[in-house]
Amino acid sequence: MSDLLSIGASGVRAYQTALATVGENIANVGAAGYTRRTVRMNEVPGGSGSVNQYGAGNGVVLTGIVRAGDNYAAASLRASTSDLSRTTSGASWLDRVDGALTGNALTARVTSFFAASQALAAEPSSSALRTSMLSAAGSAATAFTATGKAFDQVDADLDTAGRQAAVDMSSLSASLAGINDGLGRAAPGSTAAAQLMDQRDQILAQVSGLADVTATFDSIGRTTLTLTGATGVPLVKGDQVGTVAYARDANGQASFSYTVNGVETAMSPSGGTMAGIIDGAQRVAANRDQLNGIAADFVKTVNDNQAAGQDQTGATGTAMFTVGTSPTDISVALTSGSQIAAASPGGGSRDSSNLTNLEALRQSKGFETALASQITDNATAYKQKMTIADAQTSIRDGAQTALSSASGVNLDSEAIDLMRFQQAYSASSRIIQVARETMQSILDIR
Repeated sequence: MSDLLSIGASGVRAYQTALATVGENIANVGAAGYTRRTVRMNEVPGGSGSVNQYGAGNGVVLTGIVRAGDNYAAASLRASTSDLSRTTSGASWLDRVDGALTGNALTARVTSFFAASQALAAEPSSSALRTSMLSAAGSAATAFTATGKAFDQVDADLDTAGRQAAVDMSSLSASLAGINDGLGRAAPGSTAAAQLMDQRDQILAQVSGLADVTATFDSIGRTTLTLTGATGVPLVKGDQVGTVAYARDANGQASFSYTVNGVETAMSPSGGTMAGIIDGAQRVAANRDQLNGIAADFVKTVNDNQAAGQDQTGATGTAMFTVGTSPTDISVALTSGSQIAAASPGGGSRDSSNLTNLEALRQSKGFETALASQITDNATAYKQKMTIADAQTSIRDGAQTALSSASGVNLDSEAIDLMRFQQAYSASSRIIQVARETMQSILDIR
């Protein structure tokens, strides 16, 4: 009777846990980061002196809670997420560059300046046209200055994003190390261990959005996290964790590194937001350098033209523009339209040959063409990024579907398991009842 009771009791305990596990699965259907769980049960083998030659028939024992995860599908999703994050992050900075280049109508204002110069060349003695050209010069200078400040803001925002990415990676890495510690303390195959692994996978998903990583797991699920392109100690191993830092050099290039136990290791991410920030910094620096070159050439060309001519009073022309701390920090130096050097030396007040020379310089230098080409090149790069992002989104979505199929909750399957375990639980309860009734019948024998 005791064997019959123990068999029934073991079944009740095991199937009670199985029913709780199914209930947890159903309650978390569609929950982000939740991995379906099943129970692993084995027969209780016969003990010493058992007459059962097969060593079975003494009941059932619950040996653990098993997660229905797929490490290969999860790794594929992390890789595709990392690729997509780099592309979308890089595209966002290209969009910011486009806004900086076009937001102040710089090309149109430079064109207006040269148009005002040509109008004055047709009637160099007109005070109104001289005032108009001086106003157009101020408008062009303002546009250059505003565009330069727009790039300053892009740089500031990029640095903020870089520092935040470093903080986020450090925080997630510390959380991962904490989960490693928790897994070391949790009983293998327990619900607590399964919950910690769910949290681990969610953190790894967030990490892959920041940088491309390689994650390996030991027998109890603890993670060793290595950053792709980094040499040296892993960022996370056991409860050992590194701190990530962001830096920007004098040339505007961004970089990341991490420090573990006082040893700094350079990072070369090829995926994730961090790689997108590095790409963005390169694009911003290149476009700023190009803009600075156009601005410096524009100012030099106009000022040299001024110095080569005579103003309305017959005096040698003076610089039209002055430059501040950066090439785009431009302001108008002239205070009167009469100071515009329209004439060549000795040409008189009706001469406009110096402005004709300015128009020739405009055509040879191609200021507006250079500005328009810079905008077009950036827009083309942005469009290419978005095309790539569309393809990578499809790849990421496919990887997400594959992982969901392997680890997600299916209500039909859970309904079947629920019925099966309910029946098994009822059968185990019936075994206990039969054992009790049998024992009572024996005791009732007189």
